[in-house]
Amino acid sequence: MPGCYMGIDVGTGSARAGVFDAGGALLGVAKADIAVHRGPDVRVEQSSAEIWGAVCRASRQAVAAAGIEAAAVRGIGFDATCSLVVLDGGGRSLPVGSSGDPDRDVIVWLDHRALDQARRINETGHDVLRYVGGSISPEMQTPKLLWLKENMPDTFREAGHFLDLTDFLTWRATGSMARSLCTVTCKWTYLAHEKRWDDSYFDAVGLSELAEDGHARIGTEIVEPGTALGAGLIEDSARELGLTPGCAVAAGLIDAHAGGVGTVGADGGGGVAGNMGYVFGTSSCTMTSTADPVFVPGVWGPYYSVMVPGTWLNEGGQSAAGAAIDQLVSYHPAAAEARAMAEEAELSVVDWLTREAERRANSPAEAARLAWALLVVPEFLGNRSPFARPEARAVISGLGMERDLDSLVALYVAGLCGLGYGLRQILSAQAERGAAVDRIVISGGAGRAPLIRQILADATGTPVAATASDEPVLLGSAILGAVATGAHASVADAMPAMSRLSETYAPTGGAVAEWHAAKFDLFERFQALSWDAVQ
Repeated sequence: MPGCYMGIDVGTGSARAGVFDAGGALLGVAKADIAVHRGPDVRVEQSSAEIWGAVCRASRQAVAAAGIEAAAVRGIGFDATCSLVVLDGGGRSLPVGSSGDPDRDVIVWLDHRALDQARRINETGHDVLRYVGGSISPEMQTPKLLWLKENMPDTFREAGHFLDLTDFLTWRATGSMARSLCTVTCKWTYLAHEKRWDDSYFDAVGLSELAEDGHARIGTEIVEPGTALGAGLIEDSARELGLTPGCAVAAGLIDAHAGGVGTVGADGGGGVAGNMGYVFGTSSCTMTSTADPVFVPGVWGPYYSVMVPGTWLNEGGQSAAGAAIDQLVSYHPAAAEARAMAEEAELSVVDWLTREAERRANSPAEAARLAWALLVVPEFLGNRSPFARPEARAVISGLGMERDLDSLVALYVAGLCGLGYGLRQILSAQAERGAAVDRIVISGGAGRAPLIRQILADATGTPVAATASDEPVLLGSAILGAVATGAHASVADAMPAMSRLSETYAPTGGAVAEWHAAKFDLFERFQALSWDAVQ
């Protein structure tokens, strides 16, 4: 049969693999869970060995689900959360937390242990910070590396390789230590537009060791996403993945950027310019591409060529999105009852609540009014953008004495509206600086329901479009695999050939728009009050 391509996506709690044909049609998909270890002070850790094992299980199962021979998979692309993997010079795991367990060698992206380090780095005012929206986040890697140096000096000293999780996966597959331009630029302060690290930054923040030996521990070979690595899959890794040695492996992407590749250049979307990729999962990420650099305070970037070659990227979003909804719902007295009913219906709690909201409203647009008395600022893990305030906290206003399922559904809808209002702030901040968009193109498991897409369109006043593929993040990584084989000359050429738009959800307007405008005004007032409270 014609060649197929595999996309492998490692999220916070699972690894997923999808096999696609040359036109971008999904042939088979599989998922394997990954443990998350939570500790004190919002510390979150994982095991790279367990992650690799989950990737291998998902790969083998996806090939079986597709009903193809392993040799039909010609190319693979990886994406993953921007988590930090720490290995010694021989590629062995080192501990990153107080457990002392070397198997727990990954500081997960949402780990906020490095808040103080991020604050001190930002106080330097170094010019590099202009390319992360003016303020580095504790989600990024240099604050975490500074934390390791100060709190686990033995691990820091013994480390031979600090890797973004995506780059760990491509190394494990191919033996190549090449780093993706996407990972090192977006999370490590590499200056892609100048093709260099800035050693004066490392000196200023107390990490001068990273510049030693030509940056050997953080990356000496930096390549664009989609670049074919080494000689492809090495024999041991091919056997573990259930694929064939020599299968092309592409330099990867951060998971949100894979969602961008799978959506923003889709056929029928008018090209990359004017489309904001919105990846709605555990967190949310926004991806906006421009021809020239646009500096937006509180929005990461501009980053050059990290997603679509030759364009600049601004990346926003919130540290908790799907996770914020889960947290919000868990507070309600009827949460246990809803979980039981969802299990009986063989649905997730969120899918069950979405269905119940649809049942209680005349239309998806009118469902927002179920939350008429409620307002949620869902900043449980701070504000990533456009305000870059990791110390911010959530607000829930309008609660009564109700304990029934109706009030739980209303609280859920209020949380969705709150996420939409946060997205509205990002759109506004970017537009003020010259990076306006025509539409939001959505991906991610938390944003599949039509009700959610309509609420986001109405809350932001911006059309929300969806791609024909149910798995645009996996498709984005599979597109990288196709480019690595030479089937397409570039990521830009591959996107419209393998992805296409389907539904578009237009803002409702009229009374619905007025209702959301009034709610948005309250949202910003309560948000400001909450910031005053945590000063």
